[in-house]
Amino acid sequence: MTTLAAADRPRLLVRALRLEYLTVGWNVIEGVIAIAAALAAGSVALLGFGIDSFVESASGSILIWRLLAEQRATDEERIEHVERRAQRLVAVSLVLLAAFIAWDSITSILAGERPEPSLVGIVLAAVSLVVMWWLARQKRRVGIALGSRAMTADAFQTDACFWLSLFLLVGIGANALFGFWWADPLAALGMTIFIGREALEAWSGEDDD
Repeated sequence: MTTLAAADRPRLLVRALRLEYLTVGWNVIEGVIAIAAALAAGSVALLGFGIDSFVESASGSILIWRLLAEQRATDEERIEHVERRAQRLVAVSLVLLAAFIAWDSITSILAGERPEPSLVGIVLAAVSLVVMWWLARQKRRVGIALGSRAMTADAFQTDACFWLSLFLLVGIGANALFGFWWADPLAALGMTIFIGREALEAWSGEDDD
């Protein structure tokens, strides 16, 4: 990865931390709203989306830990050790999320559980599309500039959240407009394919220079 001059690194670290603080704060709020709406509507897609929000918060917290470690440490070997551990934790969090959503989606389809339409969910998904798109772009730029594989892996996870928002919007929108109840858990199941791919990319990126 191409990095900027060493003199610019402190400024980039501050910007990276601000992005991660914003990620954590937004996703905590988003997760609470999504899970509350999921419980009210019985929506698997909304529930998976809400849990993803908390996984994203955990990922952001991991990156805050990694960035603060670089700010406080002068030992490059120690920073690299924290970097590798942070990236692995990001990848593992994606795998765990995909496994949970797949299980919940399949059981819901087999049980024929019919979620209620959720206007709150539709609005939340639409807003999240914009926020996640912006955050992913900003994180990727800063991650590349810092040469941080963990930061770029976290940007992948934010990309996943963007696509989850789109899947969610399609799934709950189809249920609300056309009464296609199965679109909700099917959309959630479709999320797992994308999340799994992002997990693999995040994990394999550890060996990139």
